[in-house]
Amino acid sequence: MQHMLKELSAIHGPCGFEEDVAIYIANRLKNSADSVDTDGIGNLIVRKKGHQEGPKIVIAAHMDEVGFVVKKIEENGLLRFEKLGGHDDRILLSQRIQIKSKNGFHSGVIGTISAHMKKYDDPNKIRAYQKLYIDVGASSKKEVADLGIEVGDSITWYPQFDNLTEARIVGKAFDDRAGCAVLIKALEELNTKDFAGEVVGIFTVQEEVGLRGARVISHQENTDVAIALDTTAVSDTPEEMMDQTLALGDGTGIKVMDASLISNKKVREHLVKIAKTQNIPHQLEVFPGIGTDAGELSLAQQGIPTGVLSIPSRYAHSSIEVIDKNDLNATKELLIAFIKEMKISKDYRFKI
Repeated sequence: MQHMLKELSAIHGPCGFEEDVAIYIANRLKNSADSVDTDGIGNLIVRKKGHQEGPKIVIAAHMDEVGFVVKKIEENGLLRFEKLGGHDDRILLSQRIQIKSKNGFHSGVIGTISAHMKKYDDPNKIRAYQKLYIDVGASSKKEVADLGIEVGDSITWYPQFDNLTEARIVGKAFDDRAGCAVLIKALEELNTKDFAGEVVGIFTVQEEVGLRGARVISHQENTDVAIALDTTAVSDTPEEMMDQTLALGDGTGIKVMDASLISNKKVREHLVKIAKTQNIPHQLEVFPGIGTDAGELSLAQQGIPTGVLSIPSRYAHSSIEVIDKNDLNATKELLIAFIKEMKISKDYRFKI
């Protein structure tokens, strides 16, 4: 799965510009699914049927990564930009970026003052992104135009991928290409004779700007149960706000609640039971500082029993996200096991 994640994370695909990611996934899964299609907003919908009639499950992983868009080209060739998704202005300075224009890809850097200028500045000042700029090496607006760069072009972190240790990898866009990798691998490994019903894999768009792709899907799919796959922020580093409740390398996160969802209790308990029975490393996740596609999926139709499997991650929404391959594999194993045992909707409802 590491090689696939390396390829996925290298693809340029910020919010609203996910087409290349969708093409990669569609080409990968066209021989492993019954159908592969897209909808009007750009979601990729992959269907796989089991050996007999049974429950239907929707599994969502978002294709988009946080990024930027070119907003203005200054006379001196520097670019102003707007955010796509949530960023921390404190980490933007001196980052390498990649722009996709009509002429192809271009490298650039988010500029910062020389360290020699620090004595003339307020060292505690955090400049808002609106005051920052991107340097692509051009010295005029015309040079930028000659490169093919225009207002509206998309921007991501510059692609990079590395092994920190045998288990831990670092790169950009693991949120949520890691979830996409898990879903792709599960669809490839699932044998139709191993499950009843239908699996609908949804690779969603524009999750980072308000769960928009999931909202569209929620109006299209009437399903028995839904699972979202996403990364989640661990709390195992020394900063003051960290409470050591979720750790890298301790297994897949089974969501209890976040800002967008209180997981269906019976879905969560079913996931935990399977994980314990099959000795799949797992940890329970309570983190109100995040939201996932599950928030929208749970509100579909008359209400869908919904859960989340989270891939623990450090440094989310930065160019140096870190995950543990063991957590990635645990997420895939638990997802596949759950699909094989998934139940119909009424079995996940409250009994009265």
